[in-house]
Amino acid sequence: MNYLSKYIPKEYLELKINYCRQQLEKLPVVTLQKSSDITRVITDNHRYSLTSKNGKYYLNLMKTRDDLECRLRLYQTIWDCHFRGEPTGGCIPYKANRVIYVDTNKPVIMNREYFDSLENDANDTYLKTDNYRFNGIKYRSAAERDIAIFYTEMGIPFKYEPRVSLKGLVKPIYPDFVPYFEELDTCKFHEHFGIKNSSDYMNTVKFKFGNFVNAGLIQDVDVIFTFDTDNTWFDPRCLSAKLNGAIYQTICLNDTASDNRNAPEKPAQIS
Repeated sequence: MNYLSKYIPKEYLELKINYCRQQLEKLPVVTLQKSSDITRVITDNHRYSLTSKNGKYYLNLMKTRDDLECRLRLYQTIWDCHFRGEPTGGCIPYKANRVIYVDTNKPVIMNREYFDSLENDANDTYLKTDNYRFNGIKYRSAAERDIAIFYTEMGIPFKYEPRVSLKGLVKPIYPDFVPYFEELDTCKFHEHFGIKNSSDYMNTVKFKFGNFVNAGLIQDVDVIFTFDTDNTWFDPRCLSAKLNGAIYQTICLNDTASDNRNAPEKPAQIS
């Protein structure tokens, strides 16, 4: 979490706090009762042995609750250090239901199930060296490794160069990163470009952008792009700002859709 304390994405931090609070409201309070010869799991007025089916179930819920409470304390501390007052209700967790078209008539929701279906580090088209290794994976540049460290320290699950099918393409593509955001139950696609002086490379950039748009994805909502140059190191604060914007715009799109659904019907025009 070192990066989170350095580069604070305000709306995303608020979303994380609200997510933890929302999940904690749903979970029961579970405790352990220890005696000389047995430990029991206690919830409400019920007692279960640790080895029973219900005991194991509620023990897992207790661990989930402990993890959420720990995360909430961390996020709240960071918030108190950098911002005034309590987080507002503007960034509320919900299921975003963002979709990607894998073929002409097949929209797929980019949720946890979709994320889990992606194979991590699937691109073996080009050889990678050992120069930029992190957590057992070889990355193609120092910037990509820094991005992987950023996502890891932010607690954001991600897939590196997974195999992705898109509408209109015969062969799959391999986006640099696909991070998953549990607070919105959605994925984002993240492409990092580093060889901006190469015309062939820039043609690849335009080709990738067109493919994403053709698959129904929206720039800065579903897809984010970051860059670096030969003279400037990649700054994780740029990614923090990009993520913050993409997450907030996703929330705004949902709010707009909800307003449209709840709006009264316009009266018919008399001709």
